[in-house]
Amino acid sequence: MSTSKKIAVAGATGRVGRHVVDILAAEGHEVAEISRSRGVDIITGDGLAEALVGAEAIVDAATGPSPEEQAATEFFTTAARNLQEAGQQAGVERIVVVSIIGSDRFSGGYGAAKVAHEQAMLSGTIPARVLRAAQFHEFVAQLMEWGARGEVTYVPKMRTQLVAARAVAQTLADLATTSNGAASAQPPILEIAGPREERLVEMATLLAARRGDAARIEETNDPADPAQAVYASGALLPGPGATLAGPTFEAWLDEAA
Repeated sequence: MSTSKKIAVAGATGRVGRHVVDILAAEGHEVAEISRSRGVDIITGDGLAEALVGAEAIVDAATGPSPEEQAATEFFTTAARNLQEAGQQAGVERIVVVSIIGSDRFSGGYGAAKVAHEQAMLSGTIPARVLRAAQFHEFVAQLMEWGARGEVTYVPKMRTQLVAARAVAQTLADLATTSNGAASAQPPILEIAGPREERLVEMATLLAARRGDAARIEETNDPADPAQAVYASGALLPGPGATLAGPTFEAWLDEAA
């Protein structure tokens, strides 16, 4: 059995972070939960030094309050700087960051902000590794809410390889507890996705049927929108070296039911 370590998790109450906390605790590790609700703020730095005392690694799964590029970039780069600086003072050995597959293919917006986040972490003093993930299963419901228009729900034309947030969390936990020497053979940026390619409109239709939602699901595509072009082109799909992890979206719905 592996030796217990202290791991700090930024964004500990978020969609991925809460799973990371659960997994690390179940494996017998000490977890420092970093979130404003826990009295630790990665932007102001309040409580951060205290939370990192004795921590061997940091998992950065925090998300900002705004999807807008400038605000998101400011959030991520500030958080990266603070985690790197406080982590160095605390003797943290490595940082693991969750990002998005295809983020480097967006000309702006949230994807560009995540690239700035990656670069800020990778250029820091503490060795960092980035795990780019495909869209989470929960993303389907979110896009349906955004596209609801009465009796019709519009979702963007998107090729994706949806992945469970908990599967991503497990890989983040594994990376955080793997020594720098053991991880040195792997590239600084890794990918994780679900087990198979899926079309968003088909997954939205499946979810609507499970919910008993009578709204018609329709696929939209605006070639003039650079983000839409990324969605439709398959640029969000993982590369050949990606980790593929289940369950599928349909199996995930079965488990939730």
